[in-house]
Amino acid sequence: MPTTTSRTVRLLVLLGLLGLFTAGCGPVAESAGGVEPAPDTRPRARDVAAAWDGSPAAAAWRKGYYPMADAVQLPEGAFHDEADKEAYLSRNFELRGELPEAPRKDGEVTWEGGGSLTLPLMGAREAYERLGDGSGPGPRLTVTGVRLGETKLATSRGPATVPAWLFTIEGYDTPLKRVALDPSKLPEPPVEPAGDTPSDALWDLSALVDVSEDGRAVTVLAHHGACDDGPAVDVLETDGSVVLSGYILGSNDGPCTSELLADEVTVELDRPLGDRVLLDAFTGRPVPHGHPDGRSPSWR
Repeated sequence: MPTTTSRTVRLLVLLGLLGLFTAGCGPVAESAGGVEPAPDTRPRARDVAAAWDGSPAAAAWRKGYYPMADAVQLPEGAFHDEADKEAYLSRNFELRGELPEAPRKDGEVTWEGGGSLTLPLMGAREAYERLGDGSGPGPRLTVTGVRLGETKLATSRGPATVPAWLFTIEGYDTPLKRVALDPSKLPEPPVEPAGDTPSDALWDLSALVDVSEDGRAVTVLAHHGACDDGPAVDVLETDGSVVLSGYILGSNDGPCTSELLADEVTVELDRPLGDRVLLDAFTGRPVPHGHPDGRSPSWR
């Protein structure tokens, strides 16, 4: 299955393990006959799919609440300027007024396709603190009011309506929304990781970035190094799951810095993702939704 790579995102992590990237700085080496062929990711992907399909873990997954979108939804027109954007990214908020008490202990997820789930309702104080603590230097966003409302959110079971705290931000006509529920507990995976660390043939995926509206395209953050040709992602589809296998293309000779980068890679599916479990071949776990600024719910 072909993949396409879009822009390199702002993810640069200094590796603490010496030797993860050596002088060649990439797992795909060149030989006398040229670049070695791409690794065969199918055996591991089949093992992961076989373990999950029809398992108690898959059944629990389909009954749970697992967001596939950011827990924070910005006001319309955000941001007015770079100062507001900086304040949001640096988690600098200032509260002007009081935070209300939650009117009840529980909140309900209601799916458009039918079904609902009751979960503990997050209080306004906790939701505000998850936005930021306001202790950093620089510009701030001022919260002038808070009330409990609701919003729509993409989940592993399709679109859902969920409770959300609505924060009125000074200078904006519509509120910033913070989902007031935590994801369900991730079921115990029925398969072990492929190894303690990534290998030449298989790397873990950083995060799920987006699923297209028709469910036929999935975008993930895939790891690679500073001296290679970037990441690639293979896909194996079954009736119950979609297994993604990340690996690294090519390598460049010579000295290389020990850096771990991530690119967005979009994979086309033969049919819509639907309620199939999206799995990482390396970890044997569902690929968590994520975003470079780290604000999305995660169920690693």
